[in-house]
Amino acid sequence: MTPTTRNLPQRLAEAKRWFDEGLLASMEAAGERPLTIAQAWVFATLDDTGTTVSELARRMGVTRQSAHQAVHGLIDAGLMEQAPDPSSARARLIRPTAEGWRAHELAQRCIAVMEETLARRLGEPAATALRAALETPWGDPPVVAPPPGGRPDGTQG
Repeated sequence: MTPTTRNLPQRLAEAKRWFDEGLLASMEAAGERPLTIAQAWVFATLDDTGTTVSELARRMGVTRQSAHQAVHGLIDAGLMEQAPDPSSARARLIRPTAEGWRAHELAQRCIAVMEETLARRLGEPAATALRAALETPWGDPPVVAPPPGGRPDGTQG
Protein backbone atom coordinates (compact mmCIF):
# COMPACT_ATOMS: atom_id res chain seq x y z
CA MET A 1 0.00 0.00 0.00
CA THR A 2 1.45 3.35 -0.98
CA PRO A 3 1.25 6.41 1.31
CA THR A 4 -1.19 8.09 -1.10
CA THR A 5 -3.76 5.35 -0.51
CA ARG A 6 -3.84 5.70 3.26
CA ASN A 7 -7.30 6.60 4.55
CA LEU A 8 -8.17 9.18 7.19
CA PRO A 9 -8.25 6.75 10.17
CA GLN A 10 -4.76 5.55 9.20
CA ARG A 11 -3.53 9.14 8.93
CA LEU A 12 -5.04 10.01 12.32
CA ALA A 13 -3.35 6.96 13.87
CA GLU A 14 -0.01 8.05 12.38
CA ALA A 15 -0.50 11.54 13.78
CA LYS A 16 -1.28 10.15 17.24
CA ARG A 17 1.79 7.93 17.04
CA TRP A 18 3.90 11.02 16.19
CA PHE A 19 2.69 12.71 19.37
CA ASP A 20 2.99 9.55 21.48
CA GLU A 21 6.55 8.83 20.38
CA GLY A 22 7.60 12.46 20.79
CA LEU A 23 6.07 12.69 24.25
CA LEU A 24 7.60 9.46 25.54
CA ALA A 25 11.03 10.35 24.13
CA SER A 26 10.84 13.87 25.58
CA MET A 27 9.85 12.58 29.02
CA GLU A 28 12.67 10.04 28.98
CA ALA A 29 15.16 12.72 27.84
CA ALA A 30 14.02 14.82 30.82
CA GLY A 31 14.97 11.95 33.13
CA GLU A 32 11.45 10.70 33.81
CA ARG A 33 10.79 7.01 34.32
CA PRO A 34 9.72 5.32 31.09
CA LEU A 35 5.97 4.84 30.60
CA THR A 36 3.97 2.87 28.10
CA ILE A 37 1.56 4.54 25.69
CA ALA A 38 -1.32 3.01 27.70
CA GLN A 39 0.04 4.56 30.91
CA ALA A 40 0.36 7.97 29.24
CA TRP A 41 -3.21 7.58 27.95
CA VAL A 42 -4.42 7.03 31.53
CA PHE A 43 -3.19 10.54 32.36
CA ALA A 44 -4.90 11.93 29.25
CA THR A 45 -8.28 10.45 30.13
CA LEU A 46 -8.26 11.02 33.89
CA ASP A 47 -10.57 13.55 35.57
CA ASP A 48 -8.94 16.05 37.95
CA THR A 49 -10.83 14.55 40.91
CA GLY A 50 -10.12 10.94 39.94
CA THR A 51 -11.73 8.32 37.73
CA THR A 52 -12.68 4.68 38.20
CA VAL A 53 -10.79 1.99 36.28
CA SER A 54 -14.01 1.02 34.49
CA GLU A 55 -14.52 4.57 33.25
CA LEU A 56 -10.86 4.85 32.23
CA ALA A 57 -11.22 1.63 30.22
CA ARG A 58 -14.31 2.99 28.46
CA ARG A 59 -12.61 6.29 27.59
CA MET A 60 -9.43 4.55 26.44
CA GLY A 61 -11.35 2.01 24.35
CA VAL A 62 -9.66 -0.94 26.05
CA THR A 63 -10.74 -3.77 28.33
CA ARG A 64 -11.04 -3.18 32.05
CA GLN A 65 -8.14 -5.60 32.54
CA SER A 66 -5.89 -3.57 30.21
CA ALA A 67 -6.76 -0.33 32.01
CA HIS A 68 -6.22 -2.04 35.36
CA GLN A 69 -2.76 -3.20 34.27
CA ALA A 70 -1.77 0.32 33.11
CA VAL A 71 -3.12 1.88 36.31
CA HIS A 72 -1.29 -0.54 38.59
CA GLY A 73 1.97 0.12 36.76
CA LEU A 74 1.44 3.82 37.51
CA ILE A 75 0.57 3.07 41.15
CA ASP A 76 3.72 0.96 41.48
CA ALA A 77 5.73 3.85 39.99
CA GLY A 78 4.28 6.25 42.57
CA LEU A 79 2.46 8.35 39.95
CA MET A 80 -1.12 7.30 40.79
CA GLU A 81 -3.03 6.30 43.89
CA GLN A 82 -6.40 4.77 44.70
CA ALA A 83 -8.90 6.60 46.87
CA PRO A 84 -12.46 5.84 47.99
CA ASP A 85 -15.16 7.13 45.64
CA PRO A 86 -17.52 9.30 47.73
CA SER A 87 -20.42 8.42 45.41
CA SER A 88 -20.03 4.63 45.76
CA ALA A 89 -19.05 2.41 48.67
CA ARG A 90 -17.48 -0.17 46.34
CA ALA A 91 -15.75 1.98 43.74
CA ARG A 92 -12.21 3.34 43.96
CA LEU A 93 -11.01 6.47 42.20
CA ILE A 94 -7.65 6.57 40.46
CA ARG A 95 -5.93 9.92 40.79
CA PRO A 96 -2.42 11.32 40.42
CA THR A 97 -0.07 11.62 43.37
CA ALA A 98 1.94 14.82 43.82
CA GLU A 99 4.68 13.16 41.76
CA GLY A 100 2.10 12.22 39.12
CA TRP A 101 0.88 15.82 38.89
CA ARG A 102 4.47 17.02 38.47
CA ALA A 103 5.07 14.51 35.65
CA HIS A 104 1.72 15.40 34.04
CA GLU A 105 2.57 19.11 34.03
CA LEU A 106 5.92 18.34 32.39
CA ALA A 107 4.12 16.23 29.78
CA GLN A 108 1.72 19.11 29.06
CA ARG A 109 4.68 21.44 28.47
CA CYS A 110 6.23 18.86 26.11
CA ILE A 111 2.97 18.55 24.17
CA ALA A 112 2.73 22.35 23.89
CA VAL A 113 6.21 22.45 22.31
CA MET A 114 5.25 19.64 19.95
CA GLU A 115 2.09 21.52 18.92
CA GLU A 116 4.12 24.69 18.32
CA THR A 117 6.60 22.71 16.21
CA LEU A 118 3.77 21.17 14.20
CA ALA A 119 2.21 24.61 13.63
CA ARG A 120 5.53 25.91 12.28
CA ARG A 121 5.89 22.91 9.99
CA LEU A 122 2.30 22.93 8.69
CA GLY A 123 1.81 26.67 8.81
CA GLU A 124 -0.39 28.38 11.38
CA PRO A 125 -3.55 28.45 9.19
CA ALA A 126 -3.36 24.69 8.55
CA ALA A 127 -2.68 23.93 12.22
CA THR A 128 -5.62 26.12 13.27
CA ALA A 129 -7.88 24.45 10.69
CA LEU A 130 -6.78 21.00 11.87
CA ARG A 131 -7.56 21.83 15.50
CA ALA A 132 -10.94 23.31 14.53
CA ALA A 133 -11.85 20.21 12.49
CA LEU A 134 -10.92 17.90 15.36
CA GLU A 135 -12.83 20.01 17.91
CA THR A 136 -16.01 20.12 15.83
CA PRO A 137 -18.56 17.49 16.92
CA TRP A 138 -18.78 14.80 14.27
CA GLY A 139 -21.98 13.15 15.49
CA ASP A 140 -22.51 9.40 15.56
CA PRO A 141 -20.61 7.46 12.90
CA PRO A 142 -22.70 6.19 10.01
CA VAL A 143 -23.44 2.50 9.80
CA VAL A 144 -22.82 1.43 6.23
CA ALA A 145 -25.20 -1.33 5.23
CA PRO A 146 -24.11 -3.75 2.53
CA PRO A 147 -25.96 -3.66 -0.76
CA PRO A 148 -28.58 -6.39 -1.15
CA GLY A 149 -26.78 -9.72 -1.33
CA GLY A 150 -23.29 -8.31 -0.93
CA ARG A 151 -20.69 -6.54 1.14
CA PRO A 152 -20.14 -2.75 1.35
CA ASP A 153 -17.26 -3.15 -1.12
CA GLY A 154 -19.63 -4.62 -3.72
CA THR A 155 -18.38 -8.21 -3.50
CA GLN A 156 -20.67 -11.11 -2.75
CA GLY A 157 -20.62 -12.77 0.70
